[in-house]
Amino acid sequence: MLQIDNISFGYTSKEVLKNISFNVNNGDYIAIVGESGCGKSTLLEIIYGLLHLDKGAVYWNEKKLLGPNFKLIPGEDFMKYLPQDFDLMPYITVEENIGKNISSLDPNKQQRILELLEVVDMNDFSKTKVKNLSGGQKQRVAIAKVIAKEPEILLLDEPFSHIDNFRKNKLRRSLFKYLKSKNITCIVATHDTTDALSFADEILVIRDGKLIAKNSPEQLYKNPKSGYVASFFNEINEIPSSEIDSNITSEKTILAYPNEIKIVKKSAIKATVISSYFKGNHYLIEAKLKNTIVFFEYETKLNKGEEVCIDII
Repeated sequence: MLQIDNISFGYTSKEVLKNISFNVNNGDYIAIVGESGCGKSTLLEIIYGLLHLDKGAVYWNEKKLLGPNFKLIPGEDFMKYLPQDFDLMPYITVEENIGKNISSLDPNKQQRILELLEVVDMNDFSKTKVKNLSGGQKQRVAIAKVIAKEPEILLLDEPFSHIDNFRKNKLRRSLFKYLKSKNITCIVATHDTTDALSFADEILVIRDGKLIAKNSPEQLYKNPKSGYVASFFNEINEIPSSEIDSNITSEKTILAYPNEIKIVKKSAIKATVISSYFKGNHYLIEAKLKNTIVFFEYETKLNKGEEVCIDII
C-alpha cells in the first residue's frame, strides 16, 4: 500500500500542496484532477522522490521513502514516472527504446517487446527511429518504455495529451487493462474526464493545493460536493434556488448536469433559448432563466428566443 501522510510542500515560502493525505491499495488506479497549477504534477514528483519533504511523509508497504536528500540518484527503483516531456533516445528505433528497459538476460525479451508494442499500438513502427515519429507516437513509445520493467507503482502526468482522440480510447483500454493484469499501482494526473471516470478506482480532486474530494468515480459524479468538482466531469449548471421557486429566499444553489434538465410540456420554470450546439446524437441548448444561464440536452435544435418549460430531475 502507498500512503501519503499529511504532506505539505512549497518551492518558496508559499505552499503549493497543503496537508495532503490518502492511501492507494496495490494494483489500484488513482486519477488526480484539478485546474492547472493546483499541484498535481508536484504531487507526482514528491511521490517518486524528486522533491524533498519537510512536512509529512510517503510510505510504501509501511516503509518510509526518504526522498532526494538521502539518495544519490533521486527516484525509487520500484517506481516509474513519466512526466509530460518524454525521455526517449531519438536516433534508435522504437523497439530498441523499449528494449533498453528490459534486461538482456531475459529469455523472453523479444516477446515482451512485441507485447508492449501491442499495448501501445505501435507494431507497425517497431523499426522506425524515434526522431521520425509524431508527438503522439513518441508519447506512446514513452508509455511502453516506462512499463517495460513492470514497476510496482507507475506515475503518469497527462499521459495521453499528445494522442489523437480516435486512437486515445483504444490506448486507454489497452493500457489500463494491461496494468490491472500485472497488478501495477497507477496514479495519473489528468485533465481528461474519460481517464478518470471510465477507468479509475478512485478520483482525487485538488484545488489550490488542498485535497477537497476523494471517492469513486460514480460517487463523485452523482454526488459532487461543489460546482468545481462537478465541472471536471461535464458542463455543470449552478442554479440559485430562487430561480426555480420564487418563494425561496435562501442563497442555496442547485447543481445539475445538462442531462438532468428536461423540457416538459408544463412547468413554472421557463427558459429562453439563446443558442443550440450540435453534439452528434443531441444538441446542447444554452438558455436563460431569470438571471442565470443554463445548459441542457435536447434531441433537436431549438430556435433562438423560443421559450420552453423545463424541469430538473
